[in-house]
Amino acid sequence: MTITEILEQLALGNELTDLQADTAFGMLMDGKMDPAAAGAFLMGLRAKGEDSTDLASGVRAGLDHARAIPGYSDGSVGVPVIDTCGTGGDGSLSFNCSTAVALFLADMGYKVAKHGNRSVSSSCGSADVLEALGIPLMQDPEYAARSLDETNFAFLFAPHYHPAFKHIMPVRQALGIRTLFNFMGPLLNPARPTHQLLGVGDPSKLQIMGEALLLTGIERAMVIAGAGGFDEVTTFGPARGYLLHDGIMEKTTVNPDRLGFPTHSPEDVRVKDKEEGVAVMRNILAGKGPQAMMDMVAVNLAVCLHLLEEEPLRECADKARDAVNQGLTKGLPNVG
Repeated sequence: MTITEILEQLALGNELTDLQADTAFGMLMDGKMDPAAAGAFLMGLRAKGEDSTDLASGVRAGLDHARAIPGYSDGSVGVPVIDTCGTGGDGSLSFNCSTAVALFLADMGYKVAKHGNRSVSSSCGSADVLEALGIPLMQDPEYAARSLDETNFAFLFAPHYHPAFKHIMPVRQALGIRTLFNFMGPLLNPARPTHQLLGVGDPSKLQIMGEALLLTGIERAMVIAGAGGFDEVTTFGPARGYLLHDGIMEKTTVNPDRLGFPTHSPEDVRVKDKEEGVAVMRNILAGKGPQAMMDMVAVNLAVCLHLLEEEPLRECADKARDAVNQGLTKGLPNVG
């Protein structure tokens, strides 16, 4: 099978078979597809309309080429591991809620493999804020495994763990438009988490994101689009998406007001730049952040606890509020 045959299928608007998609993404990750063909492939997928077959094939290829985390990528540690990585791209310029949630989870004793990158749509991305807090970005797989073992937390800086993406980045930059790779990031955690809260900025992609996540063998996850166009649960209104468990995917809604959270507005969680984002994060982690941001961290933390403990969401919300108001009890995770 050649890339020419695959491109012809896309030009006709036909869906790709699993074999065709796997072949194309394998060539792309291996650097065996020239830039013109790679650009045509990504544009062809978008013009056709990406589906879960395309996304799952891209994820399989990406994980096959990722750097493995000893004991975690193969699941041999036998303990739950959670990620809070979302798609980004919501243009919200908000504080980095998912990173705060990840650090609170680790402080509470849960193992968190936070997959992330520098800012895309927020004022301060997960990599930006963690770097400013003194957590190294260029952790090698052995360091990340030790960090998970000793502190319950590791940050997996996406460019460092996906060397094959060097073949794709120039093509994406040359195209300058959204491609399927914008949605693949949260699905490519090399630690292969057992649990995940996956925020999606584009509600139309909820179903294919959920279907692709199921194909990774996830145990429990929530794929959610928040009110206000955010890629996480907000306190602006109900969040809608899917709960994944036992190999099935069912619609779900999270209503923050029913969990005891007051209603805030998007303006209440915005930060103007990286410096403000880091300062706000320090205050939140100390239990002293702006109330709207503290509440947003707490509601997302509650969803994560619900996924991990399978307890009623209302009970998880009470625990989450207590944890956030108290602040980190063990300080920032550092490996000795």
